Amino acid sequence: MQLKFGSYPVLVASSAEMAKEFLKSHDQIFATRPPHAADSTAVTVEWVMSELIKHPQLITQATEELDRVIGRERWVEERDIPQLPYLEAIMKETMRKHPVAPLLAPHMAMEDCNVAGYDIRKGTRVFINTWSIGRDPSLWEQPEEFRPESSIHKPTQGINFSFIIYLPTIFQHIDVKGRSFELLPFSAGRRMCPAYNLGLKMIQLSIAYLLQAFNWKLPDNAKGEDLNMEEAPGITAPRKFSLVAVMEPRLPLHLYEI
Repeated sequence: MQLKFGSYPVLVASSAEMAKEFLKSHDQIFATRPPHAADSTAVTVEWVMSELIKHPQLITQATEELDRVIGRERWVEERDIPQLPYLEAIMKETMRKHPVAPLLAPHMAMEDCNVAGYDIRKGTRVFINTWSIGRDPSLWEQPEEFRPESSIHKPTQGINFSFIIYLPTIFQHIDVKGRSFELLPFSAGRRMCPAYNLGLKMIQLSIAYLLQAFNWKLPDNAKGEDLNMEEAPGITAPRKFSLVAVMEPRLPLHLYEI
């Protein structure tokens, strides 16, 4: 999609192929403009808990993994995170369905070039539409559904991998560090978010603590399917209405002592 604001045209790339062409093949001639500041970790964690409360069976599976790996006599630690593949799947599925930045920070063409058959003028602003890519049915199976379990332990015969998050060796081909253009929460290339490692650790540890420490439900015995999942309009995409939930301790009480 090509728009024009003021003196320079604006190009919005809404497919993984176009995103790869812009951010990888032509990265040297596209300069990133300063990105906006956003509380991206808090927004992502709130969407994670919203999806889990809406689908309580996923909380059961996640807490079973936590209890199996960590137990119920100590708190989860950073060193435990690589042993929690289902938690990672939940995080990545949330980043796919609810990207904090629906449009990545804008790039600008530093010279005339040709990308995927399009002639791009010098000065063109380029936006990557991660929201649209995450809902592309040619890339994702049932993209409107929240299905982290579909990404784990797929059979190896007759492979049709639409969303592989956590599999060993060659089958782990979807990541969030700029190598898989189907999923770009931190952008890609030389100008991707420099703090992506910190962001990933903060999000995964926050989710792990919240799930390990508490049982979750909606107030007034409301059902998960009734939870409003509207997004607020804007540069970022937080929930339109803040999540309100009831938490109950699920571990021995001495662990909560300060």
